[in-house]
Formats: sequence, C-alpha cells, structure tokens
Amino acid sequence: MSTAAKPAKPLYSNVSPAVPSPCISLCRLDEAKVCLGCFRHVEDIRQWRSADDQRRREICAQAQVRRQAAG
Repeated sequence: MSTAAKPAKPLYSNVSPAVPSPCISLCRLDEAKVCLGCFRHVEDIRQWRSADDQRRREICAQAQVRRQAAG
C-alpha cells in the first residue's frame, strides 16, 4: 500500500494574511534601534520573517506601545 507524499510546506510564510506587516517603507532606525516608520525594534524586524502569527501579534503590540509613547 503506497501513500503519495505531500510536498513539504514551509514552516512560516513571510506574508501572513492573519497578521500583516506593520512596515510602511519608512525604514530609519533611531539611536535605540527602533524603526521610525513602524516602531519595531531591529531584532523584531529580523524575527518577523520566521515568526508565527502569535509572535507577530506580540511584535505589533509592542510596536503600538512604542508608537503611542512617541506621541
């Protein structure tokens, strides 16, 4: 009995319809290494590509807090 193998799926996609990227293409880091466009820390930006949806939601929430603090 032979079962056809399904092609492997990538673990995570760079584009998730559930959690869109907050990037607005204004990529400039301040002295704290936070992007002045999306308010993500540089480490969060690096993690984005491999992050699952839950981690992406956390990154977006942290960025929103930074955006509000910046006024």
